[in-house]
Amino acid sequence: MMLAGLLCLSAACLVATTGPDAVVDIVPGSNPNIRGALYLYRRRSGGVDIHGTVGGLKPGLHGFHVHAEGNLGDSCKAAGGHFNPLMKNHGSPLDFHRHAGDLGNVIADYNGVARISLFDRHISLDWNSPVYIGGLAFVIHAGEDDLGRGGDAESLKTGNAGGREGYGIVRVAQAQRYTQTKYY
Repeated sequence: MMLAGLLCLSAACLVATTGPDAVVDIVPGSNPNIRGALYLYRRRSGGVDIHGTVGGLKPGLHGFHVHAEGNLGDSCKAAGGHFNPLMKNHGSPLDFHRHAGDLGNVIADYNGVARISLFDRHISLDWNSPVYIGGLAFVIHAGEDDLGRGGDAESLKTGNAGGREGYGIVRVAQAQRYTQTKYY
């Protein structure tokens, strides 16, 4: 039976949650003007949808990555390099062989605002996955990511994206996507 958005099976109902599976609050790094938030949604078929807005950027392209550690210390240098559990070279989000954390570039408009809406199948919010990103750092860089096509060793490591302008930690929601509630 269906009751006001609840699917009821006998005396129990399944309640679907509509909030994000994880949230990232973007705080200033080398750029004191950056502020924003990312909302991450786990797809049942795998991968993660990322939506959000980040302001205070210079207009243009900015490298966008998940980094290997969830530590923002030392101006985010403690976050380490790009998240790369499968030990691959840096690349484009469209490349099969790339760091799991390589999300390409975000585009800041003439007001310095990046509106982010993307899907990535190389990262996961499934804690059983080797590419699970819960607790890791998202970083927005000062410059454009060359997507591993810069022709030098640093391009294959970082994409020559420059300093860490803003960053935040992936905070995974504790609630399950579906919870069971009993009605007596």
